[in-house]
Amino acid sequence: MAKKKPESKDQPVSLTQPPAGYAEWLGELKNRIHKAQQRATLAVNRELVRLYWQIGRDILARQAQQGWGAKIIDRLAHDLRNAFPEMKGFSRANLIYMRAFAKAWPDEQIVQQAVGQLPWGHNLVLLTRLKEPEQRLAYARAFADEPADR
Repeated sequence: MAKKKPESKDQPVSLTQPPAGYAEWLGELKNRIHKAQQRATLAVNRELVRLYWQIGRDILARQAQQGWGAKIIDRLAHDLRNAFPEMKGFSRANLIYMRAFAKAWPDEQIVQQAVGQLPWGHNLVLLTRLKEPEQRLAYARAFADEPADR
């Protein structure tokens, strides 16, 4: 004669009583996962802002060598969109913003610190609305000093 299985084995796991301490452990895991996701997002943002700054710096250098008439931004926008069709951010307008961003922040250290903590869109707002570098830097530093749970 076959042994009868306990009823809890027949129930879906969502209907069974979790073991003691499980809810606390699950809460801790969720918190760690959420914090890791935030750190990853911030790291990706820093790299993207740094890349955009480098592209802007390179555009400035090319334009200094070849002049505005070389249509560097138009050609670059076309070629980058063809090379990376799945990526956004390589429009003519965004390349012009990258150039302006690099011109506004010529010191790479600033970009790696306070300004690099800001999302790209926030950097564009600072760039277009605040003309004084000291004001932009003050806002960037204030944002960078906020807790990471933005």
